[in-house]
Parts: sequence; structure tokens; C-alpha cells
Amino acid sequence: MTATLTSNLVETQIHPTAVIEPTVKLGKGVKIGPYCVLSGNVTLEDGVQLISHVVIAGHTTIGEKTTIYPFASIGHLPQDLKHKGESSFLKIGKHNVIREYVTMQGGTEGGGLVTTVGDHCLFMASSHVAHDCILGNNIIMANCATLAGHVQVADFAIIGGLSAIHQFVRIGKQAIIGGMSAVENDVIPYGSVKGDRANLYGINLVGLKRRNFTREAIESLRSAYKDIFEESSLPLKDRAEKASQKYIHEQAVQDIIKFILAEEAKRPICIPKTDVSN
Repeated sequence: MTATLTSNLVETQIHPTAVIEPTVKLGKGVKIGPYCVLSGNVTLEDGVQLISHVVIAGHTTIGEKTTIYPFASIGHLPQDLKHKGESSFLKIGKHNVIREYVTMQGGTEGGGLVTTVGDHCLFMASSHVAHDCILGNNIIMANCATLAGHVQVADFAIIGGLSAIHQFVRIGKQAIIGGMSAVENDVIPYGSVKGDRANLYGINLVGLKRRNFTREAIESLRSAYKDIFEESSLPLKDRAEKASQKYIHEQAVQDIIKFILAEEAKRPICIPKTDVSN
């Protein structure tokens, strides 16, 4: 075991069964448990803890005080046949909890070569983050939730257990995905979706209350939701543009409208079952 230490050995605890290549960089107070294997250009920042049997490879950076549990596989080559061995990067932020059997992989040339995870996220057992995904902060992925390539997940989103997210889908901030859902289309900020080939079922009221949204803000969101998704005389984008003027001073509503009208979107918007005008 040889590694580049930026701290002294008293602060850094490495179990004698761990295998660490010389290219690995360890910050202060890192703890590496039994049978961990670290190879390639891996950097563990201050206070990172690997419980045991963790395997980390590639160009992978893990932010401070992130904890990774046994049998997680982090930073290996992406599961993409278009990947031809080019350098692939994975950047994981601070204060994350990565539980047993989680898999996270680096990017591909088609997605900028980087997979990015923010801060304060919880990845429950067997969840998967594929190549070129971009994740924000305070995200929860429950057991066996999976992201295909190029998925974007914004802050405070929750993805229920056994759910699968289609490639290139965007999950808006503070949205919630019900368990066992198959999400093929973009989910609006603050939205609630569920079901096999998931549909939109309204606003994430529980999440809004937990995030201390005011009663007035919640009522504006509910009203705007009706205007945009329950009135079907116009195409969806026309309804969104109309609502933009009506709710011009409501920031949360504007978040939804901006999301719907985004030019970079590659997937349709997830809509209620009764709305066929998207």
C-alpha cells in the first residue's frame, strides 16, 4: 500500500488489508476500512470514510466527509458501448452518504466526459448513477433507483425505490418520483409523478411544506398547475407562456415555466394522463 498523503498518518486511518495505488491522493482524516481497493487518479478529500470493501477507480474525486458503505463501485468505466477508453471523470461533492452496492460511473465524450454529484445527497442501497449524469444537492435516491445516461436531477429531488429514469430526462428541483415508476419524460420542478410509464399527479405538497414554502406560494403553485396542466385548449408551451404573465411575480411558478420552455430539453414534459396536447 502506497498513497500520496496530504495529512499525517496519525490522522489518516488505513486498514492493512486495503489496496491503494501510488497515484491515489488522500486528504486529512480519511478512514479506509478493510479490503477497500483504490486505483487510478482517485482523490479522497478531508474526512472521507470508506467503511469496507469499497472499490474506487478512474479519475474520481470524492468531497470531504462523504461516507461510502461496503461493496459500492465508484468511478469505473461507463456502461456505454460508445465509450472507447477515453479519460472519464467522476466528481462527487461533500457530505454525501453512499450506501451498499451503489454504482456511479464516469462520463463519456458525448456528455462532456464528466459525471457530477453535488453535496448532502443520500444514495440508498443498489442505486445507480450512470455516465454523464448531473446531480444537484440534497437529492435522495431510494433503494434500487436507477439513472440512465445524461440524466439531470436538480436540488432536493427524491427518487423512489425501484424507479428507473430514462436517458436525457430532467428531474426538476424538489420533485418527487413515486416508487417503482418508469420515468420517460421530464419532470417539472415541484412535481409529483408515479406509475408504470409515469404520469404527473400534481404538486409535491409534502415536500413544499417541509421546505417551509408559505401558504401563499403553495396556493400560487396549485393555481398555476391547474392553468398549465388542467386546461387543454392550447398546446402545453402556449399555456406555459400565458401563465408566465399571470404569475410574473411568483418565482416558484416561473421555475416551472422556465423548465417547460427550456430549449435544451431533449425529452417531452411528463403530463397528467388526461392531457394529450404536450
